[in-house]
Order: sequence, then C-alpha cells, then structure tokens
Amino acid sequence: QVQLVESGGGSVQVGGSLRLSCVASGDIIGRYCMGWFRQIPDREREGVAGIESDGSTCYADSVKGRFTISQDSTKNILYLEMSNLKSDDTGIYYCAAAYLKYCYLLPNTYGFWGQGTQVTVS
Repeated sequence: QVQLVESGGGSVQVGGSLRLSCVASGDIIGRYCMGWFRQIPDREREGVAGIESDGSTCYADSVKGRFTISQDSTKNILYLEMSNLKSDDTGIYYCAAAYLKYCYLLPNTYGFWGQGTQVTVS
C-alpha cells in the first residue's frame, strides 16, 4: 500500500519561498509518476507539477519559472520548491502518485494521495 505524507506548508508573504516535501512509503520514488496538486477554495483540484521516473518534468503554466519539482529516490522523497509566491498560490497542496510511465497533470490519473499541506500567501 502506497502512503504519502506531505510537510513544509505554512504562511508566507507575497514574493516569499517555501519547500514542500512528500515522504513516500515503499520504493516508488523514481519508479512511479509523481505529482503535486493544489486545491483552491471554490475551484477544482489542479495539477501544479509532475515528474516521471526518468526525471522528466512538467508544470502548469501558472507556476512555470517559479516552482521546481524534484525527487530523491534514495530517500523516497518528492519536493516542490516554490519561489516568488503569489496570493493566488494559496491552497492545500497534495502529493500524488500514479503507476504510469508518462505523467499528466490530471487528478483522475493518480491513484494515491497524501493528506495535503496548507500553503497561505498573503
């Protein structure tokens, strides 16, 4: 059973930075497609960034150049470095995993989810 636990959320000022971490149980980092999603109030859950087992990455247009997704397969940890944060980035951020070769920033393609971590930018 895959388990994902996020951490690193918090409150930050506009223009600030945060790093989110997601610890995965089992040997899935580097084998599964991993992604970060966010839930903003009154909006559907949206994809933020994804990384495939070979390290290929993709980003939502709204975060390109500001967010960086990475993974450490030796520690089974997924990261999301966020910089130049905007108030629109406020939301609950989720780590997700999918046993797929290619990543898509579509929530319904991911079968495993963490509990989420709150990010507030003001």
